[in-house]
Amino acid sequence: MEKSCSLLVYFDKSTPAIANEIKEALEGNDVEAKVDAMKKAVMLLLNGETLPQLFITIVRYVLPSEDHTVQKLLLLYLEIIEKRDAKNIVLPEMILICQNLRNNLQHPNEYIRGVTLRFLCRLNEVEIIEPLIPSVLANLEHRHQYIRRNAILAVMAIYKLPHGDQLLVDAPEMIEKVLATEQDQSAKRNAFLMLFNCAQERAINYLLTNVEKVAEWGELLQMVVLELIRKVCRTNKGEKGRYIKIIISLLSVPSSAVVYECAGTLVSLSSAPTAIKAAANTYCQLLLSQSDNNVKLIVLDRLTELKSSHGEIMVDLIMDVLRAVSSPNLDIRRKTLDIVLELITPRNINEVVLTLKKEVMKTQSGELEKNGEYRQMLIQAIHSCAIKFPEVASTVVHLLMDFLGDINVASALDVVVFVREIIESNPKLRVSIITRLLDIFDQIRSTRVFSCALWIIGEYCLSLSEVESGITTIKQCLGDLPFYTDSEEGDSADSSKKPQQADSITVSSKRPAILADGTYATQSAASETAFSPPTVVQGSLSSGNLRSLLLTGDFFLGAVVSCTLTKLILRYEEVQPSKAEVNKASTQALLIIVSIIQLGQSSFLSHPIDNDSQDRIVLCIRLLCNTGDQIRKIWLESCRESFVKMLSDKQLRETAEIKAKAQISFSQPDDLIDFYHLKSRKGMSQLELEDEVQDDLKRATGEFIQDGDGANKLNRILQLTGFSDPVYAEACVTVHHYDIVLDVTVINRTKETLQNLCLELATMGDLKLVDRPQNYTLAPEAKKQIKANIKVSSTETGVIFGNIVYETSKVFERTVVVLNDIHIDIMDYISPAVCGDAAFRTMWAEFEWENKVAVNTVIQDEKEFLDHIIKSTNMKCLTGPSALEGECGFLAANLYAKSVFGEDALVNISIEKQADAKLSGYIRIRSKTQGIALSLGDKITLKQKGSG
Repeated sequence: MEKSCSLLVYFDKSTPAIANEIKEALEGNDVEAKVDAMKKAVMLLLNGETLPQLFITIVRYVLPSEDHTVQKLLLLYLEIIEKRDAKNIVLPEMILICQNLRNNLQHPNEYIRGVTLRFLCRLNEVEIIEPLIPSVLANLEHRHQYIRRNAILAVMAIYKLPHGDQLLVDAPEMIEKVLATEQDQSAKRNAFLMLFNCAQERAINYLLTNVEKVAEWGELLQMVVLELIRKVCRTNKGEKGRYIKIIISLLSVPSSAVVYECAGTLVSLSSAPTAIKAAANTYCQLLLSQSDNNVKLIVLDRLTELKSSHGEIMVDLIMDVLRAVSSPNLDIRRKTLDIVLELITPRNINEVVLTLKKEVMKTQSGELEKNGEYRQMLIQAIHSCAIKFPEVASTVVHLLMDFLGDINVASALDVVVFVREIIESNPKLRVSIITRLLDIFDQIRSTRVFSCALWIIGEYCLSLSEVESGITTIKQCLGDLPFYTDSEEGDSADSSKKPQQADSITVSSKRPAILADGTYATQSAASETAFSPPTVVQGSLSSGNLRSLLLTGDFFLGAVVSCTLTKLILRYEEVQPSKAEVNKASTQALLIIVSIIQLGQSSFLSHPIDNDSQDRIVLCIRLLCNTGDQIRKIWLESCRESFVKMLSDKQLRETAEIKAKAQISFSQPDDLIDFYHLKSRKGMSQLELEDEVQDDLKRATGEFIQDGDGANKLNRILQLTGFSDPVYAEACVTVHHYDIVLDVTVINRTKETLQNLCLELATMGDLKLVDRPQNYTLAPEAKKQIKANIKVSSTETGVIFGNIVYETSKVFERTVVVLNDIHIDIMDYISPAVCGDAAFRTMWAEFEWENKVAVNTVIQDEKEFLDHIIKSTNMKCLTGPSALEGECGFLAANLYAKSVFGEDALVNISIEKQADAKLSGYIRIRSKTQGIALSLGDKITLKQKGSG
């Protein structure tokens, strides 16, 4: 059985010379040198060294020292040295320290007495402790509270030793008397804790005798009282009622820690609505009264648990929870909104939306650093509310549309996506949304927002006036045609030869101007713009943001403008009876579209139009010149149908996820009856669940082998040595979230005794060995279980390697057996997750690490290959099923997963079927850290070839 250790310090120095240096320093008179030497000795002992030659030196030269630091280090040394021999008998030299400990327990200095009493709490040798008991008991009545409180702890530790109740038969009675007369709160808490652990009936009697005074006790004692209540109710569930009054009385104490524990205890003891509501109210008060963000996050976690098990009660407290958004911390705001969105009902939806609208308006008042991100969260929350309850959409859609021109592009994009979904799901609002969108169209700043807004205009402008307004609005935002003149092209070509004028676009009416960087340029009174990011707009009154973006070379937006104009003209033909008006509008649209192509093919801009955008624009020209009924149907109906199908797929996925979360597993009909299953899940207390959780933990770690768990444990066993090696070793690898446990079985296959056998391990990657296993002596053909703990700090494929070193009595040299490497799989740390398309694109743009893996597989079906990659990487496909339907020979899909450390893993698969039926393409992985990108790439490279 492994020894327990109360101290762990890493020390990476172990040479024979250090032991001699320590001995010389201890024998000297320099106190600082002694302190340093004692620290080195303690750290060497903690890391597996024995140092037997130091004991007598320490007894002679360190025991008499009066320095407090030396005495504290001496006690640490005495705590960790081996005090028993191989036969489990206390070493005779340990008697030498008894007199020193007795002197320390009677020392005039309070600190020396106190630390010595604390040392006795960690001493397990009865032979050493027994002579010291009178001195320990004498300290129970010392005048200083520091000594009294440690003396009580020492009495408790001695009483809990094997046969300790025989050494201190009347200890509970003595401590009960101390508790009755003690005034110091810490000492009183320790005394009650001793009775709680060693004489529970006495503690209960004391508590019930002083029920009226519990609220006046100190915070430390109240915490122990709550712990006692939980323990008593676990063993005797029928007595819960008599303790509820104590908990209710403690809910009003000033200590936040006690109030928090009271709420947790109340939830664990009772599932009654009154108790749950009292606990939830307490959590809400803590949420508003505490300034520490970590405390607020913890309280929000507790509220999330209450929401899962008692949602119907939490619904009434939704506005109290929502008040937490007043915190400036984004994590708190995000968690609060997540809780609130799941508690919304038709009764409280109007109140919640009104509060969210007020918060959105507050973000406009002052542009703080995080206001844009907070506004985006609020918009997403309002979006969710409007989708669940369409009747509130009319009250928020026009307010949110004011943010289409927001500087924060993410917020504006969320708004336009929200508008696109509402205009389809709520037809009554279509006319008002279109009218408002056309009014504020020129305020939009971002290409992506413009693209979505143009699509909405092209699809939902149905009446004659709406179509005409849509065409007019787009023409006004584009400004005068053409976008440039021949003279300007020549000027632009000349200016391109001069670096100092490269950042400006000049037009016909010129005058000198000085730019911000001090260089000269020319500008026009009619129209001017600079090559700048889309959010920075410069231009004259006659041209809006749409023209400015086109003049920066954004031809994807030009293609969207062309498609929108084409749709509007096609619909104009259906609603406009006058053929002349139709021809006039069609001609004007063709002029705009041709001007965009002319701009893209000129040398006016630094880069020409891309082929994809040019092909789309040319297609629009052909359609306007010659339109067939079939093509008209595709443009005016099929696009809308695809969008409706996308929305229905999204709704189906969300519904499926909700059902999956709510799904309850039942026992099979032929299973044995377990009364645990007969209880209502809602009525079960936390205390009753804890026993079940213990079994679950044992199953998870492989310690509790039953049915299929045995097979799971066998699957985790790795062979470390060969069958012909003198020492055979195998390891059972258990991967938890943040650490790896290696349970290594070592078998001596020789007829000799192996001495100083040591398992030496090393790691590669973000793995760290916690402690070095100690040396063992292994009898012939004997077996030994050695455990090693390894900490994991990031999601990266790591390697554990090492060897087993031992000595034999015949051969006076160390024998080394090299172990097989243990590879830690990245799949143990990542799990499928879900995120929105906008969030995926944002992360894809931000993450700097990319790993590009070429497709190399024998699989010939695109969907089969995608399913194989999803299964191999343990990721979730974000691309909807409808987008993967059909046979076109090409497939593109996005995958997403999240690690236990909160890291995001993004994967994009783009594959194409060649003429020879083979698949080609690339799998691109992006992440914030290099480790996950490389490790996931290696995993995909290994797994993509096969189908199994």
